[in-house]
Amino acid sequence: MSSLRLPAKLENLEKLIRSISVCAREKGCGGKRLQEIELASEEALVNIISHAYAGEDSGDVEVTCRAESDTAWIIEIRDWGIPFDATSYSEPDLHAPITDRKIGGLGIFLIRKLVDEIKYRREEDRNVLTLILGMDR
Repeated sequence: MSSLRLPAKLENLEKLIRSISVCAREKGCGGKRLQEIELASEEALVNIISHAYAGEDSGDVEVTCRAESDTAWIIEIRDWGIPFDATSYSEPDLHAPITDRKIGGLGIFLIRKLVDEIKYRREEDRNVLTLILGMDR
């Protein structure tokens, strides 16, 4: 298991994603699947950095990676910001004219397409976003 907690700031985004990448490589992941994992993680982290603390200057984000089995593993992303359930968003209508589409939700849509399963829970005063990933996808 690997864990990293840093202030939820854009300047820490690269360190957070790098910790996820290292974990994925240790699990034997590479190539296109590694890029998908990094992109899904980046989308989730940017959402947290941009919105979790509603403009307040303080707050952390914590990334934990752990094996679920020989072929799957989990990334948990925690923040102590305002409650936000990413799984409650419905898929955007990609066929609607761009002027008729609701703002937001494309990042969450992308995350859903890149991971095998996404879960959310509010645990005490934390948001916990769980990304479940198969390595052989």
